[in-house]
Amino acid sequence: MLHRIILLITGSFLASATRAQTNADTIANIIRNHIYRLTTPSMMGRGYVGNGQKKASEYISSHFTNLGLTSVAAIADMQQYYSFPVNTFPSKMSVTINGKQLLPGQDYLVGAASTTYNNRKRIAIKNLASVTTPQQWRYTKATFSDTCIWLLLHTDSMCQNTGIPSHQLPSLLPSGCYILPQKNKLMWTVADHTTAATVVYITDTSLPALPTVASVDISAKLNKKYTATNIVACIPGTLPDSFIVFSAHYDHLGKMGSNTFFPGASDNASGTAMILYLAQYYAAHPQRYTMVFIAFSGEEAGLLGSAHFVQNPPFPLAGIKLLCNLDIMGDATDGVTVVNATLHPKEFELLTSLNNQHQYLPIIKSRGKAANSDHYYFSEAGVPAFFLYSNGGEGYYHDIYDKAEAVTLQNIPGVANLLINFTTEIQK
Repeated sequence: MLHRIILLITGSFLASATRAQTNADTIANIIRNHIYRLTTPSMMGRGYVGNGQKKASEYISSHFTNLGLTSVAAIADMQQYYSFPVNTFPSKMSVTINGKQLLPGQDYLVGAASTTYNNRKRIAIKNLASVTTPQQWRYTKATFSDTCIWLLLHTDSMCQNTGIPSHQLPSLLPSGCYILPQKNKLMWTVADHTTAATVVYITDTSLPALPTVASVDISAKLNKKYTATNIVACIPGTLPDSFIVFSAHYDHLGKMGSNTFFPGASDNASGTAMILYLAQYYAAHPQRYTMVFIAFSGEEAGLLGSAHFVQNPPFPLAGIKLLCNLDIMGDATDGVTVVNATLHPKEFELLTSLNNQHQYLPIIKSRGKAANSDHYYFSEAGVPAFFLYSNGGEGYYHDIYDKAEAVTLQNIPGVANLLINFTTEIQK
């Protein structure tokens, strides 16, 4: 009799998965609605200024609650709190070259670890192409003074020649303001500290041929103990101590000054929207395993939310049969890539077999181990973990153009259906 019940339940799961395959438009509409909600100006880029992250966490936890999801036993109200330092730019943000006002996010970005700077000074140009050794760099650095604003040319060549990682350069500069021209697209980030220098990255096309005077007014504030939260919710299964986890980070870069924010539609409102959809699906289709949904904060600051979770697990990590971490779920025109595929060949073979059978996606690419999203610390702790990200779209990333209207959701319903089918098979 028990065998017959299990067969009936399994058949129900498969039928549910089949029905889900026919609802691509519905899936896309649900995901798109969440992306738009998570990228509104009121969310302030889901960052560290104006309660942006808090507003996003409230939206996510309210959705889970409305679906009937519950907290795991060790966490009250689905919230797992922790704190970390973060540098912010909550107000003044102005850069003028030769009297021309530049546009934040479009023409320039402020180095994430920069300090407050407010001055109008002449521009002194320093060509660093001839600096080829660490000794030459130390000598050159000693010539910088705060009597002017420095325009540093060919910093990429200098870093390559001296072995200095380019991302470490701001921390090596003395007090003052420095302009670094950028040939490539502007991409912002998050810093947990401040440097002595204020660094402004300006696109080559925004600099005049003969820059002579700059006016820089930037207000920075180091929040030494920013409180963040991971949202953890579950749908208990008939085997309550066996877990399948879906995770995505909901935080993004936030605001740079009073009026410029980074929407983070693809990264990672899209992944968050995917787990919100999956929570809706599984709330209507309970499973044998307990389905857990984790929306991480602190990813952009260095995978801090997932690291805290693994160090302070609210349920035994050994009970996790598989974690599927979802990041950049905005456009799968060219399919998806699976990080850790080489670590779990049996599971990856199942995933690709299901895709070949149902043609959810044009291709699934295999990738090895990488510390590039919130799956990493789970994997290091011995938890079977995949990280899926989509391949396609305009390539907007860590910039002001990563907006909801730029997200196509091409083939993204196929990702959802594949994951539903995949987790059904895992539970057999």
